[in-house]
Amino acid sequence: MQSRAVPNRAERFRAVPSRSAPCPAGAQGALSRPCGAAGSAMAELPGAPAGFVRPAPLPQTGWERLSELWRRDEQQQLPEETVNIAKSAFTAGVVGWLYGGLPAFVSARKAFVESSHGEMFQSRAEAVQSAHRAGLRSFIRYGWRWSWRVAAFATMFNVVSTGLSAYRDKTTISNFAAAGAFTGALFRMHLGLQGLVGGIVFGTAFGVPAGGLLMAMYGLAGETLQEKRSRERQELYEQKLAEWQSRLSMTEILGQTESNAQGRPEMERAKELKSY
Repeated sequence: MQSRAVPNRAERFRAVPSRSAPCPAGAQGALSRPCGAAGSAMAELPGAPAGFVRPAPLPQTGWERLSELWRRDEQQQLPEETVNIAKSAFTAGVVGWLYGGLPAFVSARKAFVESSHGEMFQSRAEAVQSAHRAGLRSFIRYGWRWSWRVAAFATMFNVVSTGLSAYRDKTTISNFAAAGAFTGALFRMHLGLQGLVGGIVFGTAFGVPAGGLLMAMYGLAGETLQEKRSRERQELYEQKLAEWQSRLSMTEILGQTESNAQGRPEMERAKELKSY
């Protein structure tokens, strides 16, 4: 009987390095991927399922940190800084509406009372309602004029200051001063050079105390929003990296176990052939 040369175990593994044996039944459902060296290589592929791909590194450049401000996380939530910009815009709109609407309401109601002495009303209630309607029209009219302007100014100021803090990776009063100067210049540039200079001065005068107030609040809190975001980002990255390494190690262990299980029958067969 003609014997056949049986390759040893090392040669067998070198002959089929790209074959990826399926995981055992218990591990196939959890990992849903081949085991062994091929499984660890697939962990780096772009098409690998989420959770098994190596976590993306932390942003290193200012543009990368800036782009993260408008990117949703895994829970489809925007960063806290972006949410604060929207909240401040809404609050500024309400404050501007009250600032412009309430004086206009009082002034219009008083003017209506003074100008309606010669008019005849069926009752006192009708006269009061007419005065209130006149005041309400002025409240809506002038409140809206102030509301959108204040909301736009606050939104532009917060966008620039938040963007500078993210780009520079630090929060300083100079960020708020620059944001105020830019916003003031943008709102007054239509008035020419004199209006542009006046807008820069006004914006800087607004940005410095506003930035000082925010820095004082951050000091009481113990950290700025930028520092908090950097800390949370680092903690989340380390957690994801540890989970990825744990899954990768488990995959390699399962692959080695499967290879050993497939190698035993072949070794027994080789012994039988040698016995002939």
